[in-house]
Amino acid sequence: MHHPYESFATSVQAFLEQAANDPQVLAIKQTLYRTSGDSPIIDALIDAAEAGKQVLALVEIKARFDEQNNIGWARKLEAAGVHVVYGLVGLKTHCKLSLVIRQEGSMLRRYCHVGTGNYNPKTARYYEDLGLLTSRESVGEDLTKLFNQLSGYASEPQFRSLLTSPVGVREGLTMRIRREAEHQLAGRPARIRFKMNSLVDEQIIDELYFASMAGVPIDILVRGMCAIKPGVPGLSETVKVHSILGRYLEHSRIFSFANGGDPDVFIGSADMMHRNLDRRVEALVKITQTDQLKELHELFELGMSDDVSVWELDSSGVWSRETLSPTGEKLLDMQDEQMARTLKKKRSR
Repeated sequence: MHHPYESFATSVQAFLEQAANDPQVLAIKQTLYRTSGDSPIIDALIDAAEAGKQVLALVEIKARFDEQNNIGWARKLEAAGVHVVYGLVGLKTHCKLSLVIRQEGSMLRRYCHVGTGNYNPKTARYYEDLGLLTSRESVGEDLTKLFNQLSGYASEPQFRSLLTSPVGVREGLTMRIRREAEHQLAGRPARIRFKMNSLVDEQIIDELYFASMAGVPIDILVRGMCAIKPGVPGLSETVKVHSILGRYLEHSRIFSFANGGDPDVFIGSADMMHRNLDRRVEALVKITQTDQLKELHELFELGMSDDVSVWELDSSGVWSRETLSPTGEKLLDMQDEQMARTLKKKRSR
């Protein structure tokens, strides 16, 4: 799902509301970092608990500017019988996760949501975010392990479909950046494409420089702070940095690796900052479905295109923006184009 181009209310919100009302659903586990004051997500969790389901809510009470709201939600949830936990000592829980466990015949099936944005129906109307709804067994197993860890019932687990921080995201991305350099030097398909809010972590930037020196093409879409310098001779000649500022706040995080022709692509909650990589619980989920990989590829193609009006960073650290093509034609607005593509896709279904 790609919000706000696709509705949060009829996807993620509906997923949790239907789970709360489904008699076959036994349990719901949910992280809450920020949500709206009159949140239907909170209401769904309360309805589920009052219906006798096992409900776990991991509430981050140190979410900046939302501390008082989150304490209020936690008390409201506890009063309804929800098991409220507050994560691991010393770490903010910033990951965006839902896990629904449903009885289907003699089997239990796990339905999962992993997102890049908060469970907030109001900001979902103007924050650009991605989310994966899946019943893939490996994701369900990983989310079960992660929730058990965060609620104090398990030590540090091993994951198959997730990268998590504070141990896992930095290491997983570093390994993949280095692997792209190996692919490039061996003549195999290699490309790194990142989309995020901020890129300031020195170690990740250094790894990208080394990959660029090996010849790996690197495309960066970043909304906010960016400390990498593209196009520096001998250092970052293959790095290209664009920024999209428009009607919607670009908030999604994507980490894409060509991987010798076998794409290795993740979405999730982590930016490339010290706090996200070292002091927060974050989660990235691997995208495997062909059509979803194609959509993410097209998103990068659009954002890095010369036909789109973007801010571009040069080697001296200066941003510039072109609105007209060399022939004087108005360049595309990326968000308007994305909305048009989404509407076209809906009509073709």
